[in-house]
Amino acid sequence: MDEERETLQRIVSTLVNKNDEIHNFIDMLNHTISNVQVNSSNAISELDEEFDGLYSVLHEMKGSMASTIQQEEARKIQALQDQLSQCSRALESSEELLELAVQSLDIKNPVELIEAARQIKDSVTVASAFRLSLKPKVSDSMTHMMVDFALEKRMLQAVKFLPVPKAPEIDVAACLVADNCITISWRMPEEDSRIDHFVLEYRKTNFDGLPRLKGEQHWELVDYIKATQYTLSGLRFDTKYMNLRVQACNKAVAGEYSDPVTLETKAFVFSLDSTSSHLNLKVEDTYVEWDPTGGKGQEKIKGKENKNSNTASPKRSTNSPRASARGSRDRFAGESYTVLGQLSFYNASSKALLHTFRAKFAQPLLPGFMIWCGGLTVMTGLQVPSAVKTLQKSENGLGGSTSSLNNVA
Repeated sequence: MDEERETLQRIVSTLVNKNDEIHNFIDMLNHTISNVQVNSSNAISELDEEFDGLYSVLHEMKGSMASTIQQEEARKIQALQDQLSQCSRALESSEELLELAVQSLDIKNPVELIEAARQIKDSVTVASAFRLSLKPKVSDSMTHMMVDFALEKRMLQAVKFLPVPKAPEIDVAACLVADNCITISWRMPEEDSRIDHFVLEYRKTNFDGLPRLKGEQHWELVDYIKATQYTLSGLRFDTKYMNLRVQACNKAVAGEYSDPVTLETKAFVFSLDSTSSHLNLKVEDTYVEWDPTGGKGQEKIKGKENKNSNTASPKRSTNSPRASARGSRDRFAGESYTVLGQLSFYNASSKALLHTFRAKFAQPLLPGFMIWCGGLTVMTGLQVPSAVKTLQKSENGLGGSTSSLNNVA
């Protein structure tokens, strides 16, 4: 009976997880459909802008070239009109000389005829009609103002969509999660010399598998990565996993994102059980201090002795006014200054597991720490800079050993 119940519970758990995955995938598909519609609309808008820009350039070029043609037309017409005016004046002068010469032919007096002939000859010699060029200064041809866009047309007809870089492939085997850093490596499916840089996005999550859309944090972005590897440092692993994805960019556009990967960051929630501690220990999350007043009146001692206190090695006061209110914490008697937190023990340097309980217990199994002359340092996982907590009790000058605990199950 119990075996069947356990089997059903496993089936229920599996179905719940699978249904949750399918729901997440449906949300992703709907989100992708919406993005396709939005991105298609954006692409058409950008296409319109590009063609409008091209039309604008062509219209500007047409106006400029038409203006140049009109200027050339005006120049030629002005030159021809000037030449026409000169011809008209020369013709008028020549006609006057012609009329005078015809009239002179009727002169009977030889002396007058000779004088008239001399004057007409002199006038003809200086007449503009005989110095006038009878060739147009400019031609009527405008072929030098013609254009041929055959080459440009072929170029425009050859225009295609921009070459988009392919999605990178994240090398999960080469990725490393260590200390408070994540090193992620990727490669391109094929060589692409046009790639200029990469963009890395990451976000924290408590779910493994495909990234979720609902109830998740925003993607953090690292831009202009030149190499195919990047190390995120200074992280705080306060979630179980990290989603990561990469995209390649050339000078013009960005390609599609890589398939996202989810890396385990071994998150933990570390806290000390204040209800389990000795009456004279003041407990706040991951911080513990000894307080002879039962948690009040003593300045916090964080990693060093309280130099303003002359109190000797602490002893539990049985007359504490708070004792009745904290009766559940009276399990520790005398000088058993102890507090419980749930831990697995690791070597702080080598990360090697020191001890793990592998038996089944009817009640929760909690390790206990007794603070005696000296101090206790708790290293809570990968957030070394922010998570080192020192528990100090000794105030009588006695030395004590320090123990380190790394990572929390």
